[in-house]
Amino acid sequence: MPPTKLKSAEPAMTPKRQHKADARSAAHAQGKARPLTRIQREKQNLILEAALEVFSTHGFRGATIDQIAEVAGMSKPNLLYYFPRKEEIHRRLISALLDTWLAPLKSMDETGDPFSEIRSYIRRKLEMARDFPRESRLFANEMLQGAPRIIEMIEVDLRNLVDEKAKVLLAWMDQGKLAHTDPYHLIFSIWATTQHYADFDVQVRAVLGPDRNGEGRFEDAARYLEQLFMYGLTPRPRPAPRRAAPEAG
Repeated sequence: MPPTKLKSAEPAMTPKRQHKADARSAAHAQGKARPLTRIQREKQNLILEAALEVFSTHGFRGATIDQIAEVAGMSKPNLLYYFPRKEEIHRRLISALLDTWLAPLKSMDETGDPFSEIRSYIRRKLEMARDFPRESRLFANEMLQGAPRIIEMIEVDLRNLVDEKAKVLLAWMDQGKLAHTDPYHLIFSIWATTQHYADFDVQVRAVLGPDRNGEGRFEDAARYLEQLFMYGLTPRPRPAPRRAAPEAG
């Protein structure tokens, strides 16, 4: 099956759309009888977008309410009206990010062709590395700090999903459709090799140089990773056991 070109990540998955949904649901926090007005929703979305820029650059500890307010172009008191604490803004962003990040793995279909499903997963992860580099850095920063604000989501939501997809991969291996390997480390390897192009984008572009560091680098990466994983997962016949040499008479 020939590889398909990288496409833009699905709009329904974008954190900006998630921000808007979160802003609508925030009405409950400010009083169920008073839903947010259009202007209030816009203000919250503006704050979340500014916070994404600040958190992805400075991390949670290095980011301040003042920085977020400056990027959002509003006063600090105005920002605090919508989000009284920095932690609340960060939690909203991370929650939306996890939903976005888990979507490609959730879509892996156990009834599909294993190679097509894994190839699609690799490409969708690369699309996200290309289209959402700030979100990827936000998540990486949280991991480097020990995930103190999202550890429960990782230990429950993420772990359950990986357990579920590991069983799908193992079933394909047992059916002889994939070479036997550790399904958990296979998933980890796909995460590491695709998110590298977001978290270490400066390094990738610097090493590739001006002739190769344009948008085409993601397509080059997709072709390479497909070759790497598809070759490694292709079942191979086991060599026949060697016959013992006849004893000398």
